[in-house]
This record gives sequence, C-alpha cells and structure tokens, in this order.
Amino acid sequence: MLSMASGTSRSWFIVVPDQELPPGLLTRLRPRVGRVVRHPSGRPWLLGDWAPERMVVASAGGRLLAVVGTSSATTTDLQARLKGVSTVADVEGALRGVHGSFHVLASLKGSGYVRGSASGACRVHRAVVDGVTVCADRARTLAWLTDAGPDPAQLAARLASPLPHPLAGAAMWSGVETVPPGHALHLEPGGNCRTVAWWQAPEAGLPLAEAALALRKALCDAVTLRVRPGQVLGADLSGGMDSTSLCFLAAEAGASLVTATLHWEALGNEDQHYARYAADHLPDVESLVFPSAALPPCFAGSERRRDPQEEPSPALRDREIQQHITRALRARGAALRLTGHGGDHAVVPPASYIHALLRRDPALALRHTAGFRAQRRWPLGATARVLLRGGSYPHWLNTARGRLREAAVPLPACETWGPRPTLPQWASTRAVDQFAALLRSAAEQTVPLATDFSRHAWIHQMREAGRIAGLINDDTAADGLPADSPFCDDTVLDACLSVRSHEAGHPWSYKPLLAAAMAGLVPEHLLLRTTKDHCDIEWYRGIREHRRQLAVWAGTSHLVAAGVAEEDGLRRALLSPGLQTGGGAELENALGVEAWLRDVAVHPVPGYLRTPRHPYQEPLIDSAAH
Repeated sequence: MLSMASGTSRSWFIVVPDQELPPGLLTRLRPRVGRVVRHPSGRPWLLGDWAPERMVVASAGGRLLAVVGTSSATTTDLQARLKGVSTVADVEGALRGVHGSFHVLASLKGSGYVRGSASGACRVHRAVVDGVTVCADRARTLAWLTDAGPDPAQLAARLASPLPHPLAGAAMWSGVETVPPGHALHLEPGGNCRTVAWWQAPEAGLPLAEAALALRKALCDAVTLRVRPGQVLGADLSGGMDSTSLCFLAAEAGASLVTATLHWEALGNEDQHYARYAADHLPDVESLVFPSAALPPCFAGSERRRDPQEEPSPALRDREIQQHITRALRARGAALRLTGHGGDHAVVPPASYIHALLRRDPALALRHTAGFRAQRRWPLGATARVLLRGGSYPHWLNTARGRLREAAVPLPACETWGPRPTLPQWASTRAVDQFAALLRSAAEQTVPLATDFSRHAWIHQMREAGRIAGLINDDTAADGLPADSPFCDDTVLDACLSVRSHEAGHPWSYKPLLAAAMAGLVPEHLLLRTTKDHCDIEWYRGIREHRRQLAVWAGTSHLVAAGVAEEDGLRRALLSPGLQTGGGAELENALGVEAWLRDVAVHPVPGYLRTPRHPYQEPLIDSAAH
C-alpha cells in the first residue's frame, strides 16, 4: 500500500524504452538521478528520485510491472497480478480492483506501457530526446532535457476562460506532449509509440440509491487508503459537504484528525456554523479555525519567486494562506492533508443533462427546466434556444474560434458542450491567432469525451478537477505537507458517472448523490445544506493591497514580452479589475501566467532535479548486462 510520503514534492521519474540510449541523455541525467529500475535486459527503464514507498514493482520472466503513487497495491499483490500479464493488452485487466491515484508502468520483453489516471490527477508526458521517445510524470523534466522554452500558443491559451477539451492541461513547453487522461502510451520495440485508450466511462444507468452505495464504497476505500494507524491526519473542514464527508469517513477509518476551517468575513457566511457543527460531531478531532483577518491577504507573497510548477497555478491568490495553514497542521503532527477538492466537479453533472432528458422524457425534462429557471433565474427565451441547440463538437469548437473577442454572454447553464471560451480584450492579436489555431486543430482532430453533451462536459470538468488537484497538492507538498484529493480517484469518478444524471443533478436538492451516499454517516443537518460561501471581500482587499506590485508587473510584464498581451490593456485590467468584462477569472488567469513566467525565468532548472536525496551510486549502464 502506498501513500503520499514526505519528500513527495521532490518526486519525479522518466521512462525510457528498452533500447540503446544516446550517451548524452544518460550523461546529463547521471548527477540528477537518485533511483533506477532496470529493464530485464539490464538497460535503464525508470530513472528519477522518489520515496521507496511510492513505488511498488513486480518482476517475473522478463516482465516488469510498477504502480507509482497512492494505491492499494502491495508487492505480493502485484506479483500475483503480473502472472496474468504477457503483453501490454493484459495490463489493465490484471490491475482490475486496484484503487487510488497512480501511474502504471510496464516493461514486457521489449515493449513498454505507460499511463496516468483517468481523472488527470496523475499525468504522463512525452518528448523526443536525441531521437528517443522519453516519457515522464512531469512535463518540466522533458523541457529541461530538450532545452525547451514555454510555448507561446499555450501561453495564449492559458489567458482564455474556460479552456475546452482537449486544450486544457496541454503541456506548456514547446515539443512536449501531454498524453490525454484515460489514454496510455504503448512503446514498441524499435522505438515507435502509439496512444491507446485504456479507460471508458461506465454506463449511466444506475438509479440514485444504487449509485450512492457505489460512491460510498469508493470514497470509503479512497479515504481508508490514506489513513495510517497512529498517524495524525490533517483535513480541510470548510463546512461544505465535500470536505465534511471526507472528515467523517476518515474518523470512521480511525484517523486522529486535525481539521482546518477558514472563516471568511462576508455577512451571512455560514461556513463556520456548519464546520463547527461537524467538528462537534466528529470523534477525536482537534478543530483549528482561521479568521481571515488573522491570515495573510490574498495574493500575499506573489512577488517572491519560487520553483515553478508544471503550469500556471490557480492557487496564486491563496498560496500564503495555505502555507500558514500547512504550518499549523504540521505543528500538530499532521503527516498528510485531505482536501475536498474535486467534489463539486464529481458529484454534480452539468445541467446540460436536460438536453438528452428532453428527448427521452419531455415532461420530466420540462419540469427540471422549470425548477432550474426558478432557482437560477434562467430567462425563458434564452433557455428555450439553448435547449433546442444541436451540432457536433468540432462545429462548436469552430464557432468558438470565430468569437474569441466577443464577451461571453451569460447563458443558462444547460449550454450544449460547455461555456464558450473567450480571450480578454487586452490579449494581443497574436494571442487570438494562436489560440484560434489551437481550436482549429482541435476541431479537425478531436472527438468529444462522450456523444451526450452533459456526459462530455461532466467528464471534462472531472478532469479539470484532477488537473488542478495535482497542482494544488504538489504545491502543498512543496511546503512540507503532502496533500491528497480522494474525490479525484478514478474509482470515485466511475461511481459518480454510473448514476442517472437527472437524479444526481436535479434542482430540488443540493448534491443529492453525495447526500445519499453519506446518509447515516454524516449528520443530516450537514447533508441538508443548500448554500455555498465565498471570499470576495478578501479577494478584492488583496488586490487593493497589492496595487503597487501589480503596477510594477504591468510595466515589466512577461506576458507582454512574450507577445500575448497588450501593455496598456493589461495595465488597466491589473489596476482596475472591477471594471473588466471578464472580472476575476480573467485577472486570475493573467496573474497566474505572469507569475509562472517570472518563476521560470528565475528557476530554469527544476528544483527537484538539483540534488537527489540519495544519489545513485552505480553506473546507469552496466556493460556486463549486455
């Protein structure tokens, strides 16, 4: 069984094929590598630096199978499973029943197999290095190996909001490709490779009660996997249903909990009430409450440069806040922090499920539509037009491509393939052209994640949650406390996708699937909550307090230098965010990309590559093995 271990922030690996490798590749890697696993041939297979408990490896008869990350696999279990693996086509069947969030790697008599998670929390990237296809868990490792810089087209894309499939999560570096979640790389003898789907969404036919049982088991398994006897477990307790459910599951699994609750200032904020109620009903818990006035302001510390992440992070605004909480949890002995991130994305389908429901059961669909209109104030005419829309996904992408400068008009949330992406008015003409080219290419090559509008949008939002979870959890680990997001485990997503959408997303209760799954474990008062709080007051205060820094950034912008932003327009956006059409989302994107570019400029070599924890003492190539 694996867990997020201390030092996870320095964890990395690459996968190389079973063939002669360019000497320059191994020479460059040699001082950076802390651990090596070899192919049965004796050549290097996995190179990197990781805590031993993060990887389980089984070997037999010239075959190797490895699971890397948080998983239920043990060495004995994996060894037994390997008996059923002869070719790469056997790998997934042999791993059926293993749960968690992890990478899967195999070396099978010259053939290779590499994949991440379906949720996108664990990702795989590839690049050609000196003529050889190299795979890695971090795109930045491959960028360093190939001396690649940030891709201007991807910088332009990250200014858009929101990013559609498949552009979301693409590698930020020229020449580095991200393998789509749910797909694996087959590395063939001789160096060729191909991408093959290994995951399919389950059928969406279970009634709510049955799907709730499946979700409860998946969440219970996910949380129990992360609980260690005698170990203090940190956990977010926002007062919302997602983090609260995880806390009760952790307590039932025997965790000694230290919970963290943020108390925002907005009048009528109910988070603290629900969090306090939850803490009062949790056994063996130490509850920490952080009033926003006692925390660093939003965007604090953004002027300090740090080792950049894989891509621009949405966590820039509360990085110092989370560091403050991390220190408090560590001081109380926490070895891991559970977060409820991904719950919103996993347990509630987009309202676009009404499209398919309208064609199966018009009366029920109209009843759901009326409920949403009353709840969310959807205009009648706009709602009717949206529900009657059709069209293919490529057509939708091409339509969006031609309207990038148009401000997004608020529409009912039952929009077909998802909300239309737009670029801010201060994006340069070059940025518009580059992003339009990406959309055109996607329209020519991409199929939707599902034929049904809502299923496509639901899977996409789940993968976006996984992508962000990977960034947030990696950021938290870099501060000394590994974090984990059980809602982004593949088995949890499968359980959610198995439900009838109209029973999990209807307008008459809040998160009905999760509420049904947690019934009898979480107090009913918490499951009946229908509100969700925000931190708008703190956000705007943080912007005001950092106006001087934002003015400096506007005058020395790396976005402008990269050619994707117009200086005057960017300055107006940074200094007067309340006057911008796109509001906070556009500003968050801009600040995230700007900070990331500044970090990359100061830290060209990834921090995790500088010094391995335990430098590898043997030669990477053992001539006696050949």
